[in-house]
Amino acid sequence: MTSLDQSELVRLLLAFQQGQLDLQQTLQQLTAPATAHTPDAAVDLDRRQRCGYPEVVYSPGKTPAAIVEIFRALQAHQQDCLATRVSPEQATILLAAYPQAQHNSVARTVRMEAGLPTETRGKVVIVTAGTSDRPIAEEALETVRWMHCDVELIVDVGVAGPHRLPAQLPRLKSADAIIVVAGMEGALPSIVGGYVSCPVIGVPTSQGYGASFGGVSALLGMLNSCASNVTVVNIDSGFKAGYVAGLIARRAASAQ
Repeated sequence: MTSLDQSELVRLLLAFQQGQLDLQQTLQQLTAPATAHTPDAAVDLDRRQRCGYPEVVYSPGKTPAAIVEIFRALQAHQQDCLATRVSPEQATILLAAYPQAQHNSVARTVRMEAGLPTETRGKVVIVTAGTSDRPIAEEALETVRWMHCDVELIVDVGVAGPHRLPAQLPRLKSADAIIVVAGMEGALPSIVGGYVSCPVIGVPTSQGYGASFGGVSALLGMLNSCASNVTVVNIDSGFKAGYVAGLIARRAASAQ
């Protein structure tokens, strides 16, 4: 049985009182097991309680049927669903099973809201250095949406055209957290960090020519950033950047 803290219990009871959940759904939430077993997975139903958000499906190596079953287990307990790195074949079968799901083919994600009503809080701004970095930025974008934060995407403002960034400063300064996605030498997070007071999460991408070493050059450049508010996630890790930015943004909004 999943343990509920006071805030989660209040949210659940209010949803029942307002007719957003019926009695059976409410009882199901109150008595939900900690794990749901499918033929291919042991789905961690208690993760939302422990960590704030449900388990996310990393799709490579999984059959489409396995992902459908994980979504079914999460949906049965009114938990939002997110699958990352989804192949076209996996997406086709997922959407056939769940036509209401949102598929972002650029991000390679499938997202479905199936949980309790959640207030949108906090703001994240995502910036790309170049158009080639957009798939990773879109993965971060879909992750932040799944976390119920406001999010904006600013594309193609890399350091090769430095005049493009200042025009975006009002949008950047409105954010609780900023994600900067860049390949090549990975310089853009440092530039953005010098303009704002919020955390900046750099995402190095594998875009670039031979000496970029598949994103290692961008990674090392970001790790050596002189801007004190810049931190870095792994190469091409749009999901991780989106998740951390969402946590920061929602906590910042809650503290106001």
